[in-house]
Amino acid sequence: MEVFSVALRAIFVNKMRSFLTMLGVIIGVASVVLLTSIGNGLSAFVTEQFNELGANTIIIFPGDIFGDSGSINSESAATGIANSKLTQKEVNRLEQLREHVAEAAPFSLQSDSVSLGNTKKRITVLGTTPNYETAFNAKPEKGRFFSASENANASRVIVLGYEIAQELFGNVDPVGKQVTVGDQTFQVTGVIEKKGGGFGGPSFDTYAYMPLKTFFRAYDTTKIVRIVVKTKTTERLKEHMAAIRKELEKSLKADEFSVVDQSEILGTINQILSVLTVALGGIASISLVVGGIGIMNIMLVSVTERTREIGLRKALGATPNLIMLQFLIEAAFLSFFGGMIGVGIAFAGTFALQSFIPAKVTFDAVLLAFGVSSLVGLIFGAAPARRAAQLSPIEALRYE
Repeated sequence: MEVFSVALRAIFVNKMRSFLTMLGVIIGVASVVLLTSIGNGLSAFVTEQFNELGANTIIIFPGDIFGDSGSINSESAATGIANSKLTQKEVNRLEQLREHVAEAAPFSLQSDSVSLGNTKKRITVLGTTPNYETAFNAKPEKGRFFSASENANASRVIVLGYEIAQELFGNVDPVGKQVTVGDQTFQVTGVIEKKGGGFGGPSFDTYAYMPLKTFFRAYDTTKIVRIVVKTKTTERLKEHMAAIRKELEKSLKADEFSVVDQSEILGTINQILSVLTVALGGIASISLVVGGIGIMNIMLVSVTERTREIGLRKALGATPNLIMLQFLIEAAFLSFFGGMIGVGIAFAGTFALQSFIPAKVTFDAVLLAFGVSSLVGLIFGAAPARRAAQLSPIEALRYE
């Protein structure tokens, strides 16, 4: 116990120097835990969003999103959207596959602005059919989703995302009120409950939903960028997908569409997030190495400053192993306390970011941070501790 008390006393005697020594470890641990928490949070959020869709959900993309690599490719997906050949004709074909398709919800997207009085906001307009409400679990918090007849008649009605409704109307119920999208006036039929982030894109709460036919007329287009299909069963998913591909090939070429089940998309997204988290964590861990070098340098200075103390302790019977242990404990304490402060900063940072990013600190990340920071102290404290242990007591006592 005396070894521990001596080590702690040495740290607290020079508080400012000890804090500056720990700074590299603090920054490294805070960065690693924070970046890991962001990666874990995004992965959990994406998984939750896809689970809400249900295991019987498949998504039809325009173009060949797999490209030459055989795996989902974001560049190929973007090219497919720009040159989409999906239209209402394909949706009608799918709805005839009653043995395989329970419902199909097509949609298209457009960036625009919505305004009410002097308040104006950039939004993403999503044109779709009433099936979208159940396919995407888009539950109205107020009012209702638009109806099939409103879609058929291309009615100027709109359903607002939570954030849009809050910014335009505050605590006033927007149902039945009118807003201007672009240069056209729409009547609000409902407000979607708060949904949160949008896979790194715009928040779902900044989406506004209008009937697909209204969308086509407003933006002079017939392109569809996605068709979300709910199959009849989960057990026969591959069979349903094969039937859907066969039906679509009657009007489209094989490279003009892709049929993907949600597990493929989820797997690709999580793989990207995992690689990104590891890469960013690896870059952040460089700070830990820098912190370790800082600890080693300060401990070497400390050994020099305390040469007479080391000689006196050896003269009084302290063994080289005991001297070495004392300096190792001192280095481990410096890195451990640095790790504690770093984890505290990471928790505060995660809490601050949760309004913008679904960050989530895990016990594994904290445990790893503490373990690595302590190990850094022991590794980089080994050389100074060995030097202290090897000092000759006679030479040490002569040191001025």
